[in-house]
Amino acid sequence: VCDTDALDSLPDRERRSGLGEMAKYHFLTGDDLLSLPLDERIAACVRIKAAVVAADEREDPAQRRGRAILNYGHTLAHALENAGGYDLRHGEAVAVGLIYAAQLAWTLGRIDDARVEEHYRVLAEYGLSATMPEGADVEALLKLMGRDKKAVGGLTFVLDGPDGVEVVAGVDPEDAAAPLTRMIYEATRVRRAVGP
Repeated sequence: VCDTDALDSLPDRERRSGLGEMAKYHFLTGDDLLSLPLDERIAACVRIKAAVVAADEREDPAQRRGRAILNYGHTLAHALENAGGYDLRHGEAVAVGLIYAAQLAWTLGRIDDARVEEHYRVLAEYGLSATMPEGADVEALLKLMGRDKKAVGGLTFVLDGPDGVEVVAGVDPEDAAAPLTRMIYEATRVRRAVGP
């Protein structure tokens, strides 16, 4: 049961956090969920999750497009939550993680510029920021991502690609570091431009 009236009682930050989790579903199916009213969008997300879980009830690590795809954007998100002492809300961290996953997929040649821009557009439509939090450290985040529950044979991510979102194992740490470095640099540049 989803009582969407309860959403009206949430503070803005908590509501946005929920939208961060919803945003990932846009990329799992390719459906234009943004065209739906909020209650229908929530129902669509529930249907998508139920279908993914039903197809892979035990989260078989051998399935590249199994239940693990529900963790799209979550590898970095969990690392950011841990590194920041859980100051970021989960959906806020997932929003940053979605952009990171898109940039990593681009770095690996899995998606093109237009698909990366689509990630930014969807997050903007949801009113979400994809800015790396202050104090983010590449080495610390790589270490935390290496401990992710999906990690098999090194760094493992859920990434977009020509066949859709799927699990990609054995990502080179240098490739994983490159978009982190870019995102941290961009966040620092913006903060300096805006000032205190």
